[in-house]
Amino acid sequence: MRTQTENAARVVVIGAGMAGARLAARVPGVTVIGEEAHAPYNRVLLAEVLAGRYEPDVIALPPVEVRRGVRVVRIDRAERRVLCDDGVVVGYERLVLATGSNPVLPPLRGLGHLLPDGVHPFRTLDDCLALRAAVRPGVRAVVIGGGLLGVSAARALAECGAQVVLAQQGEHLMERQLDAEAAGMLRRHLEALGVEVHTECRVRGLRCTDGAAPAVRAVELADGYELEAEITVLACGVRPRTGLAQAAGLEVRKGVVVDDELRTSDPYIHAVGDCAEHAGTVYGLAGAALEQADVLAEVLAGRPARYEGTRALTRLTLRSPSAAPVADGATGSLDLAAFGDSRPMPGDDVIRLADATRGAYRTVVVRGDRLAGGVLFGDLAAVGTLARTWQDDDPLPADMSLLHLLTNDGGF
Repeated sequence: MRTQTENAARVVVIGAGMAGARLAARVPGVTVIGEEAHAPYNRVLLAEVLAGRYEPDVIALPPVEVRRGVRVVRIDRAERRVLCDDGVVVGYERLVLATGSNPVLPPLRGLGHLLPDGVHPFRTLDDCLALRAAVRPGVRAVVIGGGLLGVSAARALAECGAQVVLAQQGEHLMERQLDAEAAGMLRRHLEALGVEVHTECRVRGLRCTDGAAPAVRAVELADGYELEAEITVLACGVRPRTGLAQAAGLEVRKGVVVDDELRTSDPYIHAVGDCAEHAGTVYGLAGAALEQADVLAEVLAGRPARYEGTRALTRLTLRSPSAAPVADGATGSLDLAAFGDSRPMPGDDVIRLADATRGAYRTVVVRGDRLAGGVLFGDLAAVGTLARTWQDDDPLPADMSLLHLLTNDGGF
């Protein structure tokens, strides 16, 4: 293909996800290059699209100009230009890597570079639409991975009428965010929606049909048991996309290493979002990606700004197809919020309120005079004040009752 060179852009962004689109909306004249054919969209809402609650256009982000369906194949740092797979070469004054992350494909027997028919990652809108097209009432679906993504996918598949099994290797669901008691409530809610949950369950491989186009038929567990599967969803986490950065000689650890101005080891290249590692942390969260994009927009405009990390809140709503009670007297919906470190350390104070009848649970960890983290289920009216206090890292008032942290009206 013949190479075409364009005039140098002041800022070129590689990646049209949430971080790249946010930056483009804040910085005039940015050139955005994105691999996906779709306009930028809110990845957080993909489970709602899978469930059929939203159509793809509903989750679209505010429009920005994007060169869609184009992949950058090389960064030429010496000439300050990027080479694209369509033969176009784009020069830059500043380059921003917003390349996001890839789904982790576990080392399972029967899972090669080309996925068997019926095996789906769940990361992009195309992944979501392919999965939605494959789901029908009664289809047997196995979700591998019990983190936030796996729980969201299992709920959405159940809403579509699938017979869903959720296989989690760890001791309980959403181990990064929830303690055992909260995870137990989440499990009971999923089971009431018809999801069969297996924890401490190690998947060994996939059993597929023979032939040129193999299709999944079962998920094999380490103990020899098989879970019948016409659809298998891989929700085993994500890994930062750092290939371009590594090939260009930038410093990469878990992600592309950046400083407080989101600058990489090359002063003309920045990184934001899931691919970026700041102060040893790769966040992999939409909130962090948007905060980083906002800080970088100020930096690129020549205004003083520093990124000091993100104190992110995880929220999840699970809805039942019916309004009838589903578990422990709870209603057909479950609202969850988790923030910070909910695992207490020696010397911490732990405040916990639970009402099994109403399906409500709240716990916070206080470390010194500050909130360290917490988990809330059920009525989330208190989450706003708690989250703001934690996100701002404000000291708690000396005269505040610890119980008052969890109640708006003196109780449930």
